[in-house]
Amino acid sequence: MSGSWPLTGRAEELGFIDAAVRRAAGAKGVVLAGAAGVGKTRLAREALAALAGRGTATRWVCATMSARGLPLGAFAGLLGELDPSSAGLLGKAIDALLAGAPRAGVVVGVDDAHLLDELSALVLHELVLRAAATVVVTVRSGEPAPDAVTALWKDGHLDRLEVQPLSATETAGLLEAVLGGPVDGVGAERLWALTRGNALFLRQLVDGEIESGHLRETGGVWRWTGAPAVSPGLVELVGARMGRLSEPLLEVVDTLALGEPLGAGLLAGLTGAATVEEAESRGLIELTPDGRRLQARLAHPLYGEVRRSAMGRLRARRLSGEIARAITATGARRAEDTLRRAVLTLDSDLEPDPDLLTVASGAATEMLDLPLAERLATAAVAAGGGFDARLNMANALSWLSRGEESDSELRVLFAGAQSDLDRVRAGFPRAANLFYTLQRPVEALAALDEADAAVTDGDLRAALTGLRAAFLVHLGQPELAVRCATEALASPALPPPAFVMASFGLVGGLGVQGRCDEIGDAAARAYAAGATAGAAVPSFGLGYWHTLALQLAGYLSEAEQVAEELRRRGADIPGAPQLYGTVLAGRAALASGRLRTAIRMLREARTGLSPFDTSGFEELCLVALASAHATVGEVAAAREALDRLGDVHHPGWEFLEPEAELARAGLAAAEGALSQAVTSARTAADIAAGRDQFALEVLALQTATRLGDRTVAARLGELAGQVCGPRAQAAAAYAAAFAADDGDGLHAASARLEQMGDLLAAADAAAQAAEVHARHGRRGAEQTSVARAHRLAAQCEGARTPALTAAVRPLPLTAREREIVTLAADGLSNREIADRLLVSVRTVEGHLYRAGAKLGVTDRTQLGSVLRGD
Repeated sequence: MSGSWPLTGRAEELGFIDAAVRRAAGAKGVVLAGAAGVGKTRLAREALAALAGRGTATRWVCATMSARGLPLGAFAGLLGELDPSSAGLLGKAIDALLAGAPRAGVVVGVDDAHLLDELSALVLHELVLRAAATVVVTVRSGEPAPDAVTALWKDGHLDRLEVQPLSATETAGLLEAVLGGPVDGVGAERLWALTRGNALFLRQLVDGEIESGHLRETGGVWRWTGAPAVSPGLVELVGARMGRLSEPLLEVVDTLALGEPLGAGLLAGLTGAATVEEAESRGLIELTPDGRRLQARLAHPLYGEVRRSAMGRLRARRLSGEIARAITATGARRAEDTLRRAVLTLDSDLEPDPDLLTVASGAATEMLDLPLAERLATAAVAAGGGFDARLNMANALSWLSRGEESDSELRVLFAGAQSDLDRVRAGFPRAANLFYTLQRPVEALAALDEADAAVTDGDLRAALTGLRAAFLVHLGQPELAVRCATEALASPALPPPAFVMASFGLVGGLGVQGRCDEIGDAAARAYAAGATAGAAVPSFGLGYWHTLALQLAGYLSEAEQVAEELRRRGADIPGAPQLYGTVLAGRAALASGRLRTAIRMLREARTGLSPFDTSGFEELCLVALASAHATVGEVAAAREALDRLGDVHHPGWEFLEPEAELARAGLAAAEGALSQAVTSARTAADIAAGRDQFALEVLALQTATRLGDRTVAARLGELAGQVCGPRAQAAAAYAAAFAADDGDGLHAASARLEQMGDLLAAADAAAQAAEVHARHGRRGAEQTSVARAHRLAAQCEGARTPALTAAVRPLPLTAREREIVTLAADGLSNREIADRLLVSVRTVEGHLYRAGAKLGVTDRTQLGSVLRGD
């Protein structure tokens, strides 16, 4: 990507430099120190540009190794015909640099001053001692420099600033500024980790990744996928950083590039202790304590990327085999050692060991590296691995959304199982794959029944009952789900995957029924079980049910904490699971009313999930995204998300129907069709009530109240007595105040909803309170509620709900008149409005006539301007 990159994330450094060059007395200037590529030169140039803007004359020189052997070599271009052998050379050089100085003086910038020749260093030192010019100097940390240069900061003449690499947050901000749009969080984090915040490395890497197509914009979000494509420019930069390497040193670097981290003793045994010591002293490797031993890693992640890209295949296979044999000889039995041995064996000429590969594929599954788990398990099967190898492969295929391949393997495994244990081990994932990945819930239930009938051991059958609980809660049968989950969780021998799935049914079933306070520590115990083999990926599904239960009950801050923890946990997982936590975090932000934050996260997740996800998480993402877009008034984006929702609907996701109906209500409201919006919200409540999803019913009726429905107070009053958590009571008080036209009650309800964390509902309640106060002529109370509504709307990051719009732009219209005027302003004909609202054309005409008279508008095309306040 050509052009200059903006300077971001350096406000503190620029402030430090500005203070140093503005000193009232004494020497003015600064020494900027840091590693190569960290951004010293850019900061120095920015400082000179700022001084030039104040009328200061600028002199800029770059010290180089080639000019170091010449007296005044760095300054030669600025000194004209000055004879290096003439008397008083130092003074003449200074006079030449200051010649023609304006009243504002001169600033001298010296890049890479550690490379100055001795005479040039003396010139620089003398400029500072005389305070004859402002001086901005860069030096590379750890490099020897002339005494005259080091004296600048050691003797206290100039302040020295260690320029640090960009932080992860600063790197993300820079990327978004350069690319001109949002960058997915996981990709930004990977780029930061790989470059360690080195701006020069980052630029080269980004340019190469854009050219290779690995970094591209999809759905409005920049995503980075695949392994880095190491460009020639990046190779040159990193090579310069490493310096010239002898063959022994290259052996150390290449060994770590393929196998890091390695024990220092093991590395020394492979490459020689003296060479390892030299590599450490050269800054090529780092040694860090790990218990009682030292672990060796390359000093920068890009060293490994560059060397792997340049390494020949034969060399790589030889070194991989040597490392694998060395690890085996140590007798290391840690999971990471087993995994490294297996990968190195595959990448070498060593004979594959099916037992090693099978164990390693299980370890990769525990670490949630599913592509690696599938690769190792496939190799284990090819090498003659048995039941466990095939089962590991089938599980990895399912979680990688390759459901048909997984089903083929699992059918064979189930048919050939020789014990109840193996029948459950194959039947359980077979049914789960059919339900979740292949989205065939009827076949999944049939497969579960088949496995249940084939197993006689009661404790083993409990695992199947736990899976059935998960299916039932997804199918919108929470009461049955809780029963099955309770039965399964009573078994003392429930394996971790079954424990997590049974917890879906328990946590989700209790949550949607409004029994959140009965969940207790069930979710925490399930997450602990999910940390073991085979249950880590389903933990994100449990996270959905857990956060939903908390959100519906009104424990919104707790829901955000759970979602954020899962987002962090998912950040290091390759493939679709990497984005599941982002979906949950986006939904939690939406539930709290942080709309733009929600949209950003959900768009990021949707962009990544859309090409391949079959788990249903894209559907969870889309329904929330539609609601968020609608609530900020982005009608086209909300409609597109809802249209896509129909395309990706998971037939097992019946529980989501009320939420989808609420998203439709949000879209109708954004379009101005308030009566239709209320109807959709009431429909969502009816669906939820019919499925015993009483907590969802509360949310739907609260939404209807926000949209202007004054008829739901009685039902919410009933639900407040049976649904636990703060939301039901807060929603009931809100609806009661709205029905009674009680402005003070609505203001109090707003405060209660804000305390609960539902900022959007709190903003709408305040707006409705303002409208009631205005209607009753209570001007002071109206202004108080308007101010509250404005404050909360700002916290909601741009909410544009009907209640807020009415409060911000009050018009002398009835609710029906405003609805019809809004639809007309959007370009709908009278017939289209009538069809939309299920009224006659004459009724529409009458409302438009009366509204026009109130607004002083005779031309339909002027309605939009009046509504917007243009």
